[in-house]
Amino acid sequence: MSDVRIYTTHYASPLGGITIASDGAALTGLWFDGQKYFGDTLPEQYVAGELPVFDAAKNWLDIYFQGKSPDFTPPLLLDASPFRRAVWEILLTIPFGQTMTYGEIADKIAEQKGTDRMSAQAVGGAVGHNPISIIVPCHRVVGTSGSLTGYAGGIDKKVKLLTLEKTEMSGFFIPKKGTAL
Repeated sequence: MSDVRIYTTHYASPLGGITIASDGAALTGLWFDGQKYFGDTLPEQYVAGELPVFDAAKNWLDIYFQGKSPDFTPPLLLDASPFRRAVWEILLTIPFGQTMTYGEIADKIAEQKGTDRMSAQAVGGAVGHNPISIIVPCHRVVGTSGSLTGYAGGIDKKVKLLTLEKTEMSGFFIPKKGTAL
């Protein structure tokens, strides 16, 4: 990616600032400002700017933050290992207002690979390093027991995003620190 110029822009969401990145054609990153792994895929040098793909992403976010499911996805560049990319592609299939567990994703990956099992912890690592938050809905992934865990933007934002989507939340809980999931 060293020859590719990366551009960034900023979006003011109801949950705080969001930085969006692109290679000029597709989104390469979308992070809540200051979140864990913020800018993980950004090169050392990038340029602030406005692009058509940023307009599409901001339009998507405007619709989303009105509590509606956008009927389009801006162009995405999911540049990662085949395993992470497979996990992120599964995230894109989780419908607005619904959730999937780490274990369910692990089962889907195992099925794709033709193996008996896949580690839910490995899936959790891939979900946690998703560089395009919200649009690739990692906030819709929950623990098998109903625990709301593992959101790089923070559990408070995860709860707010799920609430915005009118997700049925009665069976979910926030684990205490140090509690096994």
